[in-house]
Amino acid sequence: MISRIDKDHSRFREIVRGKIRQNLRKYISRGDMMSRKGQDTVTIPMPQIEIPRFTLGGNKKEGVGQGQGEPGDPVGGEPQPGQGAGQAGQGEGDKNLEVEVTLDELAAILGEELGLPRIEPRGTQSLDTKKDRYVSMRRTGPESLRSFKATFKRALRRQVASGTFAKDAPIIVPIRDDRRYRSWRTDPRPQSNAVIIYMMDVSGSMGDEQKEIVRIESFWIDTWLRSQYKGLESRYIIHDASARVVERDVFFRTRESGGTMISSAYRVCADLIEKEFPSQNWNIYAFHFSDGDNWSVDDTATCINLLRDTLLPTCNQFGYGQVESPYGSGQFIKDLRAAFPSQPKLVTSEVTGKDDIMDSIREFLKGGR
Repeated sequence: MISRIDKDHSRFREIVRGKIRQNLRKYISRGDMMSRKGQDTVTIPMPQIEIPRFTLGGNKKEGVGQGQGEPGDPVGGEPQPGQGAGQAGQGEGDKNLEVEVTLDELAAILGEELGLPRIEPRGTQSLDTKKDRYVSMRRTGPESLRSFKATFKRALRRQVASGTFAKDAPIIVPIRDDRRYRSWRTDPRPQSNAVIIYMMDVSGSMGDEQKEIVRIESFWIDTWLRSQYKGLESRYIIHDASARVVERDVFFRTRESGGTMISSAYRVCADLIEKEFPSQNWNIYAFHFSDGDNWSVDDTATCINLLRDTLLPTCNQFGYGQVESPYGSGQFIKDLRAAFPSQPKLVTSEVTGKDDIMDSIREFLKGGR
């Protein structure tokens, strides 16, 4: 039977989900959900929700119907410090309510709001993981695994067999030999694994605003894909005229100057896939973010060849997000669209500002690949 507090908590969670859906575009564009992130949860400020509470009013026996008064007198007497307009009082102001939401809940809300389909893992091969199952009982073990039911039955059987069980006063007292503990067995379980490879142009034309857009969008892509795969790895590649694999913090904070050679990132990505993530065992997702400037037409042709011959055949999906910059030409996305007019694995998206992040995420993930 569900207790009343459980019903109230469930109702509150539904209200929270509704508020998040209602303001999802704002949360995505501002990056509020990433300010305080735990291992499996994020903390969201929600000033829109008011928690019901009892308050005591200041009844001074004044005003209409409560003693002497004249027409036009305010009900309740003079205003108190901290209320209404005027000088600052001593009262407390409104506080934002912070609500913890699991990443699984967040992914479900994102999928519902954007209409994202569930992803079907590519291929039939998978990696073996281990799963512990409780399958038997044993006479020793930690107290946390002691089975009350099995211990009770053992004690009852012993007392009945020894003739010490009294029907009129059925008291069962287990002894040390009666204790039984749950025992487990480790079974291999097939599990589809995935890797996300993020690539970003860190040349001088990609400023802090452009990197913040990439950071927010990658958070939501991660959140959705982690809800689809139990095992998800992430790798990060930065490039200007050359490319290298870096840690996540370095990926979002590095800023360099110099030219841009996109093919250097695509080569590192292809090498990473070949050495660490063979396509027969992994579902591979690659996302590249840039302002659209490239070193030369010849390097763009090299990128197209790498995509056609190596990256697209091995990836579930390759996404290119072009972040608008006052210094970028924006030509690269045009070249990609001209070279791959009807390639379902290649998804391109233009992001002119934070307000476009939600639409860009939908473009990248709506295919369900």
